Amino acid sequence: MAYVRKRVIFSGYVQGVGFRYFAKMHAQRFNVTGFVENLYDGSVLMEVEGKDYVVDAYLKTLKKGNHHIDVERMDVQNIPLKQDRSFEIKDYY
Repeated sequence: MAYVRKRVIFSGYVQGVGFRYFAKMHAQRFNVTGFVENLYDGSVLMEVEGKDYVVDAYLKTLKKGNHHIDVERMDVQNIPLKQDRSFEIKDYY
């Protein structure tokens, strides 16, 4: 079981619909750490860290969204581990 950290850019209908709060709620449920923040271009940046299979399941849940959120695209890349202690919502911009 390996630990991973991924940087993800979410595009679609992801700002102004509670996506960051949805991400934090599920981060607690999946026990992953990192952060999420809105970007100026309307996309959302996330870094998420945890067990590889847990991070994959978490990202699938976010991709699915809910009746407000519509993730059209996820650009995912592996990045070095940081060992965050929690999952945070960063301030808007």
